[in-house]
Amino acid sequence: METMQDAAPAGGTRPAAGAAPTNDQAPMKGRKRNVWLIAGTMAIDGGDSGLINALFPVIQASLGLASSALGVLLSVGRLFGVIAGPVLVFLTKFFTRRTILAVAGGFWGVWSILAGFSQDFTQLLILYTIMVGGAMAGHVFLPTVVGDSFEDAKRARVVGWVYGALVGFGALTTPLIGQLANVENGWRYGFFVFGALNILFGILTLIFFKDPGIGSVDGRADGGVEGAKTERDLTLKKVLPLFRIPSFLILSLSRLISPHPVMAAFGVIMLVEAHGLSVPVAATIMAPFGIGYLVGNILIGYLGDWFNKISPNAGRIGLLQFAQFAFGVFALLATQFTYDSIVWYAVFFALMGAVQGWNPILNRPIVMAVVAPELRSAAFGFMISVVESISFSLLALITGFLADAIGIQGALFWTVVVVVFANGVLLTALYPAYIRDKARLAARLHHSPAA
Repeated sequence: METMQDAAPAGGTRPAAGAAPTNDQAPMKGRKRNVWLIAGTMAIDGGDSGLINALFPVIQASLGLASSALGVLLSVGRLFGVIAGPVLVFLTKFFTRRTILAVAGGFWGVWSILAGFSQDFTQLLILYTIMVGGAMAGHVFLPTVVGDSFEDAKRARVVGWVYGALVGFGALTTPLIGQLANVENGWRYGFFVFGALNILFGILTLIFFKDPGIGSVDGRADGGVEGAKTERDLTLKKVLPLFRIPSFLILSLSRLISPHPVMAAFGVIMLVEAHGLSVPVAATIMAPFGIGYLVGNILIGYLGDWFNKISPNAGRIGLLQFAQFAFGVFALLATQFTYDSIVWYAVFFALMGAVQGWNPILNRPIVMAVVAPELRSAAFGFMISVVESISFSLLALITGFLADAIGIQGALFWTVVVVVFANGVLLTALYPAYIRDKARLAARLHHSPAA
């Protein structure tokens, strides 16, 4: 196990304990390397999920499955994340974040390799579920590491570049994965490759990741020791204040009715079943989706920080709300109409990807602005691992069974288009809550001593 001193930042200065964070402090050494190490692990984890989405028609034929099997596979895997996320946060009581990221995010790739040997749906379901549980590590700890390493003025653009790069990686790999449909047992080889790459990133994380310390840029860490201790001493009693933050509750409810991943998960099978495209051709549609996501992430990273500068209390929220309504319109056009040219599908998927990419870039900094540094891991663990996992699981499961009953187009209309419009309406409640919660936390960080 690593020593507490391992969690100390490699360099840079911090404001005094209890002082308001400043934007002119020296950048923390290695902070970009830390972020990209986590991002690389997440990219490979995402490749496993992309393989299931892109090659499900082939897996379906190989194992003799119904369309609803995709919903079951994805939903059970994410439901396991409800348990895995909080457990990974709890394990920081005993291990450093570097160790957890290396094992759960990296060496966990062995389960992907084993999934490639599955002989029936039960085996694939069990192994894929375990595999997805480890993937929660990157999603839980990436926002907290960004929050610990970068001041508020830069957080959106950093998250934007990372999540944009993740989906950009998916945009490049998904069409390649789709070509495995032309190879006998190609989907198995895909699992083998991604599992091996995960293990490689586990090794790289152990060697190169340097934990910045909890709340370093907010003046809450003393050489990383006190900050790390704060997170390691988390108890249920200390976490309960999260649920007394109205902004956090509203955002959590918004994430509960966020159907964006369902569109990505069922996009290929929708194009195959409803519009008659072949698997390799349908998989190429995910390339413009990923490119759109990448461009949207990078754009909104800077645009979000700019809007936040102009309107600190409403800028990011307004953009987040607009993204929900825009996604609903593009999803309606992409799923409910048949076009003569594949170009139209590519355009609408690219636009969906662009506005979907706005979500993490905007909602993560909002959470950082209302939740105390020592509670951010718990906050993201709950919102990402619990809420988002439950959301995706239920919506994917419902979509799968609705697809068997009324067809994939009808299913996506109800579980994606209608639900995302409701999400946009809900976010209206965030405006007044955010003003109060942000001011409350700013006053606490400025006046109270470090925890």
